[in-house]
Amino acid sequence: MVDGEKTTYRVVQWATGNIGARSLRGVIEHPDLSLVGLYVYSPDKAGVDAGVLCDLGPTGVLATTDVEAILGLGADCVLYMPRALDVDDVCRLLASGANVVTTRGEFHHPGSMDPETRERVEVACRTGGTSIHSTGSSPGFISEAVPLVLASIQRELDHLVIEEFADLSRRNSPELLFDLMGYGADPAAFDPGRWSHGAASFGPSLRLVAEAVGLPLDSVEATGEVAVARQTTEIAAGRLEAGTVAAQRMRVSGLRDGRPLLSFEANWYCTTDVEPAWDLGPTGWRLTVAGDAPLSIEMRFDVPLEAMGATTPGYTANRAVNAVSVVCAAPSGIRTTVDLPQVIATLADGPR
Repeated sequence: MVDGEKTTYRVVQWATGNIGARSLRGVIEHPDLSLVGLYVYSPDKAGVDAGVLCDLGPTGVLATTDVEAILGLGADCVLYMPRALDVDDVCRLLASGANVVTTRGEFHHPGSMDPETRERVEVACRTGGTSIHSTGSSPGFISEAVPLVLASIQRELDHLVIEEFADLSRRNSPELLFDLMGYGADPAAFDPGRWSHGAASFGPSLRLVAEAVGLPLDSVEATGEVAVARQTTEIAAGRLEAGTVAAQRMRVSGLRDGRPLLSFEANWYCTTDVEPAWDLGPTGWRLTVAGDAPLSIEMRFDVPLEAMGATTPGYTANRAVNAVSVVCAAPSGIRTTVDLPQVIATLADGPR
């Protein structure tokens, strides 16, 4: 490359769910990225132009279910966004010479990975001279990038708390809310075992940040609780009867010397009128830092509730798209937020 010449990265989008479709759109519209391939799981999408699958005009790139076809493209990077991780696919991509940026959560902290899986991925990276990076909004941006910035003005850190709030009252997804998440259920029948996924989802991020600031955690614990609707309430997904589960709170605590050092708390609710009364903020995040430079920061998703479904995929997908260039330039291996330089977006001109 001639000095000063702009680099264009050849990118494959892998999967086109809510997040993947937004990522696909981001690649097509990005000034420094060129879409060269699209992998899909549904036979109904195979052969469809990529632009059609993300509400843009034709691109000439057709979706495929053929992994071999993707491997033969010689892409610089694959944006890997399936519902479930397939380690075999990831290793084949990496060994073929394609870097991987993923919104899957398995690669945030190599030390938290299953040792056998970690070894397989690292071998694939060495074989292809490639790197892989997990990112997104939560975990990712709010559990790693932002805390590291806030810690940069501390010399003493007592406790950093990340609170996430999600108002689900206008989410018209009965199966998700009532069947999968347990809203509208008898609180006595609510399965507390669901909190265990919190440690797996956010524990690696907390460990990464703690180690980066020189205060490694002794353990990570996850707990949770529910609150019930004080009165029968109609939400977009249906009726929420009084006395049934209307809000959930999951806490993931990173402990050092017997006390929380870093904490992530997710508050998901269908109404704020709950018993017991909880402090439920608007959809977004609140961060509180107790240290020698105390901070309290609120980050709201400044979007009407009715538009959340159309807007929120970008919070996760955009950071992955913006990370392509730094991951392609990184040394081979599993690369974390701490390893990489700051992700700085190159933005295309948008509507005025």
